[in-house]
Amino acid sequence: MSKQKYRSEIGIVLDILNLLESGGQDGVIISAISRTANESYNSVNQRCQKLVKGGLITHERNSKNCRYAITEKGIKFAAVLRQFADTVKLLDIRY
Repeated sequence: MSKQKYRSEIGIVLDILNLLESGGQDGVIISAISRTANESYNSVNQRCQKLVKGGLITHERNSKNCRYAITEKGIKFAAVLRQFADTVKLLDIRY
């Protein structure tokens, strides 16, 4: 059995933003985000609510589900986070 790699909240948020960026304008449902981020539904829901409050993503609710989509501000923030992640990987620092 291999040891599971630690992921910080920053890493999980970056995974969510990357998924939403590739999801396009139609957005992504919370269960798909949960599966891709490998996090529980409740954990992803809480993080998405924080990102909505920060203006990094939007949500649209219909009768069946809620879809999240990334904003322009979120795209810029994700680019900065990717640069940060690349830098800390080069320095072999866990983030």
